[in-house]
Amino acid sequence: MDQSDAPCSSTGARFAVARELLQAALEDLSQEQLKRFRHKLRDVGSDGRSIPWGRLERADPMDLAEQLAQFYGPEPALEVARKTLKRADARDVAAQLQEQQLRRLGFDPAALLSVSEYKKKYREHVLQRHARVTERNARSVKITKRFTKLLIAHESAAPLGEALGTAEEPEPQRARRSDTHTFNRLFRGDEEGRRPLTVVLQGPAGIGKTMAAKKILYDWAAGKLYQGQVDFAFFLPCGELLERPGARSLADLILDQCPDRGAPVQRMLAQPERLLFILDGADELPALEGPEAAPCTDPFEAASGARVLGGLLNKALLPSALLLVTTRATDPGRLQGRLCSPQCAEVRGFSDKDKKKYFYKFFGNEKRAERAYRFVKENETLFALCFVPFVCWIVCTVLHQQLELGRDLSRTSKTTTSVYLLFVASVLSSAPAADRPRVQGDLRKLCRLARKGVLERRAQFAEEELEQLELRDSKVQTQFFSKKERPGVLETEVTYQFLDLSFQEFLAALSYLLEDEGVPGTAAGGVRTLLRGDAQPHSHLVLTTRFLFGLLSAERMGDIQRHFGCRVSDHVKQEALRWVQGQGCRGAAPEVTEGAKGLEDTEEPEEEEEEEEEGEEPNYSLELLYCLYETQEDAFVRQALSGLPELVLQRMRFSRMDVAVLSYCVRCCPPGQALRLISCRLVAAQEKKKKSLGKRLQASLGGSSSSRATAKQLPASLLHPLFQAMTDPLCCLNSLTLSHCKLPDAVCRDLSEALRAAPTLTELSLLHNRLSEAGLRMLSEGLAWPRCQVQTFRVQLSGPQRGLQYLMPMLRESPALTTLDLSGCQLPAPMVTYLCAVLQHPGCSLQTLSLASVELSEQSLQELRDVKRAKPDLVIAHPALDGHPEPPKELSSTF
Repeated sequence: MDQSDAPCSSTGARFAVARELLQAALEDLSQEQLKRFRHKLRDVGSDGRSIPWGRLERADPMDLAEQLAQFYGPEPALEVARKTLKRADARDVAAQLQEQQLRRLGFDPAALLSVSEYKKKYREHVLQRHARVTERNARSVKITKRFTKLLIAHESAAPLGEALGTAEEPEPQRARRSDTHTFNRLFRGDEEGRRPLTVVLQGPAGIGKTMAAKKILYDWAAGKLYQGQVDFAFFLPCGELLERPGARSLADLILDQCPDRGAPVQRMLAQPERLLFILDGADELPALEGPEAAPCTDPFEAASGARVLGGLLNKALLPSALLLVTTRATDPGRLQGRLCSPQCAEVRGFSDKDKKKYFYKFFGNEKRAERAYRFVKENETLFALCFVPFVCWIVCTVLHQQLELGRDLSRTSKTTTSVYLLFVASVLSSAPAADRPRVQGDLRKLCRLARKGVLERRAQFAEEELEQLELRDSKVQTQFFSKKERPGVLETEVTYQFLDLSFQEFLAALSYLLEDEGVPGTAAGGVRTLLRGDAQPHSHLVLTTRFLFGLLSAERMGDIQRHFGCRVSDHVKQEALRWVQGQGCRGAAPEVTEGAKGLEDTEEPEEEEEEEEEGEEPNYSLELLYCLYETQEDAFVRQALSGLPELVLQRMRFSRMDVAVLSYCVRCCPPGQALRLISCRLVAAQEKKKKSLGKRLQASLGGSSSSRATAKQLPASLLHPLFQAMTDPLCCLNSLTLSHCKLPDAVCRDLSEALRAAPTLTELSLLHNRLSEAGLRMLSEGLAWPRCQVQTFRVQLSGPQRGLQYLMPMLRESPALTTLDLSGCQLPAPMVTYLCAVLQHPGCSLQTLSLASVELSEQSLQELRDVKRAKPDLVIAHPALDGHPEPPKELSSTF
């Protein structure tokens, strides 16, 4: 083919070719035909639109060609011209134009329908194509029957973070069930009428994001969603598209979704604001570098899948199109940076009611469903885990197998790792005794294949790979893989993928404990490679590492040995332990930024918080704690934490699962452990919504004679589980610091209760926090409790704080307090007088009082000198007083 005959792809080139073809065709007309063409053109239009007569009346062929191309776009203009030429009795010119268009632009106009006609055809195609979904056991079921409603929490600034592990139970007051109304609300405008163009559905692995996205596509095609807003919706599975070889344009991807190649793609793309693209699994998109990093801006440009999908994601490509993005968000920093003003919604899995519905849909048989559901309902931990649909599917599958065999579950499961392992064990135990060695061997091969895919960031596997491992048509292939077929150039292309990406990551982790014996250092070396990779920023190995730790408990290792008939080396566990202890340097607290230092001075806290979170990075210390939590082995966790004497979590927006993980690790912490929370949000979303009520309650507390009575009205705070863990007899937490946080009254109340019973907490620092008068009163009561062990209390507040007066009587009642640091606080003269009187009280055991950076009047300084003369052993640190030490370096530099 001559180069000039090659179909062009770029938008600019297509406009130029269209104008050239139109001008050539119109110049072939006689003056009478051209006049007739202009008149007929007034009455023909695409979607009811016609060029105004004033622009047509005196236009020559060149002007007409330009008007047509600009008004309708390249392909629509050619179609309008072809139809008008026929009506103007110039059929030979129309036929020639059609031939030239096909040759130059690569589209057959005769096969093209108008956009309005094609909408109906495309919707019918989507309904037919997506009416059924293939379950993980390869059973095909109707999506309308299988889909069980999920809870979805709408948060305009939801954290892009993952939570896998023991259930964070969905909260009805902040989440809605995923019905048509909830899905329609995803793209609803805000109070100012601004509609989001990008909506992120985020949640942990297996939570049902993909199924929800497919249900949205199906409901749109059925006419239930986004009516009058979306003409075409396209489902783009990111992982699958990234693994396709060769370059493809967005137009090509759209054509792949259509029932035929005659789709009016050019005209579809002419109104991008009426298109919806569903990007499933956007967290799989790699960060591009070099030439590939240039954004793709032309929908007809052939490029790599990563560039095309990345262009959609960051709005370089079709900026006015609607995007629905599903993501695990294991890498919030990288993904958040690529999104353009996203509105986030958190997929929170099944409610208790929907768990029951899922069981009945899965079993079909009401009697068996009731029996299985009742068993799981009585197992509190297992029932909680079932809020994740994939975990729920595994539990139902295992129960179904055991009910078929007349058995029952013999033990409970506390973590996702144990549930996944239970499923693997059920596959092994269901195999006949004679076949079990082969199934065990096949599972080992499967785990190695899973590890290879995880390390290479691959989720699709060719038939040849399974054949090489002799896994094709084996029991493990049918149990652990789902088969995908898609049309190829010459024949249908068949690929396989694991039941779920999270399950592939679990099997990859399992592979490290099934390494062949007799190869010195193999297991440990493999684990070192994994852990080194996980230590990198934005690692894709986070979940695999978490699963690995979950498999390292003595109970899980015993299960593996029993089911696989092999000895599991302890080297892997020791290697993981050394790795955690070697992360101590990563836990060092970074210096607080200027933005964080100014938090206490901000008049509008919500806006400041949003600005603060935009630069949020994954918290490596928290991920380490998730790994330790997954083991559920107290002794291992305590030993691992001995290498991390200080746990520092900075700029966190805690979820309830985060707090559960932190609480477990604090309960297991070794002697001398310190915990520092810096610039963290300590208010749950539903508490924030009740802000006005909280303010009224705070005001009432300020005028109450007893904070203990009214504090009971406050609901449990987000940190309540953490403070409960601090009171555990085995908890050895020595120091707690809350810095640059907002401390609601509920947090102060729960912390005050913990101070009364925490066995080893000897140091408490509340630095640059917002504390209400009622909050300070409650904390003072906790510090004054007879069994409170706190010896050092630091509080730094900006601005006048009347609540500081409640610290004064605490000084004469606290049995343990020896050091009080009020550096940076504002102390009016009457408060200093009151303080000096308390310091001279016989019951006051204070040994050191730090008043660095506190402005004092001459009268106040004299009163303090009198106290020093009366109590010479009391150290009062202030620049204007003689014989005082400098303030601690850690306070002056770090905070």
